[in-house]
Amino acid sequence: MKNEAQILDKKIAKEFKTGNVKSAIELCQIGLQKDPTNADLHLRLGDLYLAWHLDIYSSCQYIDEAITEYQIALETYIDSAEIYYKIGIAQFHKGDLDKAINYFDNAIKRDPKYAKAYHMLAETYTKKARFTDAELNAKKAIKCAPFASSRSHYLLHNLYEISSFRVIKNKIKSAYEYLMSILTLPFDKEALKKVKTSLSYVKFLPILFKGYLQVQTKGLDDALDIYIEAIEKAPGFVPLYCLLGDIYSSLGRFDDAIVEYKMAIWLDNLNIPAYRHLCKAYEDLGDYDNAVEIYNKLIQILPNMPEFHSNLANILYIKGDIEGAVSHFQTAITLNPSKEWTSVVNQTLGFVFQESKKDIDAAITSYQSAYLLTPEDIDIYINLGSAFYDKEDYDNALAIYRNALDLNPENAKIHCNLGFLYWGKGDTDEAIREYELAIKYDPNYDIAYNNLGVIYLDDLGRVPQAMEMFKKSVEVNPNYALAHFNLARSIAITGDKIEAAKLYQIAQDVNKITNEIDPQDIVDKINALFD
Repeated sequence: MKNEAQILDKKIAKEFKTGNVKSAIELCQIGLQKDPTNADLHLRLGDLYLAWHLDIYSSCQYIDEAITEYQIALETYIDSAEIYYKIGIAQFHKGDLDKAINYFDNAIKRDPKYAKAYHMLAETYTKKARFTDAELNAKKAIKCAPFASSRSHYLLHNLYEISSFRVIKNKIKSAYEYLMSILTLPFDKEALKKVKTSLSYVKFLPILFKGYLQVQTKGLDDALDIYIEAIEKAPGFVPLYCLLGDIYSSLGRFDDAIVEYKMAIWLDNLNIPAYRHLCKAYEDLGDYDNAVEIYNKLIQILPNMPEFHSNLANILYIKGDIEGAVSHFQTAITLNPSKEWTSVVNQTLGFVFQESKKDIDAAITSYQSAYLLTPEDIDIYINLGSAFYDKEDYDNALAIYRNALDLNPENAKIHCNLGFLYWGKGDTDEAIREYELAIKYDPNYDIAYNNLGVIYLDDLGRVPQAMEMFKKSVEVNPNYALAHFNLARSIAITGDKIEAAKLYQIAQDVNKITNEIDPQDIVDKINALFD
């Protein structure tokens, strides 16, 4: 009986080594028909299913079959750290990270020096963006197997690289870990397998390069054919699905792109780029509900990635879920990946508070937080000054704008905002001067022309000068409904009712798109012309 088992084992090994995984699985199944309780065969079959699942030339998923076989083997070898580890590996590739962590922990309980289990815990925690736990377990893996630790050193290299912008000394640590990953590579069998697998992908480089050239020369249809043909040969090579999805997106075929990104995710549940691109495709399609659903999945996988929270907040804002948007913006700010990025999110949150929630104090606080991060950003001054203006705190608004001019004295927008501020305070001379400076520094500043025209028309009664400003405003921006409306008002004063009616009609047509004016105001003006 022992000889039969040995012969069968050799046959299985031979088939596997020659790449005939399917034949090896069939031999295992034949053996199990004769001896269904053979735990070693169940374990071997689990290994084969996992290998077949990870084979890029296979179009099927066998991860559940692998887990089933491992669990049957575990019934016999209840205290086997190796089997717990293998189930953890299978759960990792299935994308069920919490279950993977549980099985790796169980493996370590049974063998506290199981270096590979510590390493996979580190990999799993990295996928969950729990970087402190990942670092701790990678170090434990190195301690348990100081020579066979190339993968763990390389993982630490990446972890330190991520945080090097915050902690300068992590750059040195990152370089050290990279060097150690190279020095220990010859002793780490798993790392060598990974390198071998990566090198095997070189055969796809000519196809990828050929497709890239087609894309660059705008031959998108030919590139499609190249990638589709490659997928038929290697249906498990995930990057091809993402590339194909990107081409469909470039062609505006978002439904087809979504199918390809979903296929990439089906093959690799932790394919973050595929999730990102899928979200973008849904956004381009205007399907915000599905975009929200996918971002929520991404956040479940990587809860500490600020970009996902910020992107989700933007979509929720578009959907009108202001409370949800604010919540995710605040989470993104708390995670704070860099000063510049966090400053931009603070400004966006300030805008939401100012425009949608009408919470001016909260808006000011957000803008001030942005200022503390990037005091050289001129947009912060503009936004903060606008918030103080809305609060009717004109002195603070004026001080903010003057400080901004110290940074950029020729900024047209600041001069325009100052013009509006002085105008609101009743200082028309200063308002005119600021609007003229805005126009000087930006001759195509439509708002400055319009506002200056309104001062000439309504405050000073200088109709010809007002008409000149309104004409210039609609000249630089034909889609500015308010400027057309004000030009019509000024012409109506001259008595040319026909021309004024034409201009009111233009304003009405443009306003249907821009929604700048209460439509009833335009109707009232037209009716008043002929009363």
